[in-house]
Amino acid sequence: MKRTILITGAGTGIGRDSAFALAMRGHSVLATTQTEEQARALREEAAQKNAVLQVFKLDITQDQDRQSIADLSLDVLINNAGVGESGSLAEVDIERIRQVFEVNVFSTLALTQIALRGMIARQRGTVLFVSSIAGRLPMPFLMPYGMSKFALSAGGAALREEIDQLGKNVHIALIEPGAIFTGFNQAMMARKYTWMGPSSYFAGHVEKIKRQEGQVFKWLEASSTDSIVRQIVKATEAKRPKLRYVAPWLQGFGVRLARILGV
Repeated sequence: MKRTILITGAGTGIGRDSAFALAMRGHSVLATTQTEEQARALREEAAQKNAVLQVFKLDITQDQDRQSIADLSLDVLINNAGVGESGSLAEVDIERIRQVFEVNVFSTLALTQIALRGMIARQRGTVLFVSSIAGRLPMPFLMPYGMSKFALSAGGAALREEIDQLGKNVHIALIEPGAIFTGFNQAMMARKYTWMGPSSYFAGHVEKIKRQEGQVFKWLEASSTDSIVRQIVKATEAKRPKLRYVAPWLQGFGVRLARILGV
């Protein structure tokens, strides 16, 4: 069945690749970006690939942008837009954490509430939250981001049960990517070094932290988004999506095992 799908954060990475994959399957895809510059670049790429995408700017932190979807008849909302921040919780500026939550949790939920009004009224629809396996396993120096994904995964799981009680054929599901090379992780890890100076508690540990993070992500990161894009397509097209879609599967299995073992 052809579906009308809106995806946020479609200018890069998983969002962009999912938008193209869904369009190629015949769906009507509204691919939104944070900035006009990203929108122009995505339109050019779509033209080069002969892909049909409706591209426009939707900065989810701006109420005016969020309200622009109020009258759209959406079958699926894919909440993919997000930002990353790193650093020790012992010293990272609280405003940095607040901004991550503003994007990844508060603005995402505000957009979802607008979409849900229409879905509940029409008695059909699916909302997907692109969280992360980082939202299920604590990771040192990455928790300004990880905490927001813990919140998103928990909120999405509870919202699923709440909406189920309405019996309106509206479904909520979580997409939990593992470590995938898109450049996002590297930019997030590097961000803490823009403010960690000689007075940082960890000033004498910087090289060790860089080495450890580099080794972990070099070993973990999948080379392409293909596996998670397949899960997003599956969840988008499902009559009733399951709660969680995780990829790469080995990373998801590792997180599950780590939690069972109490790591």
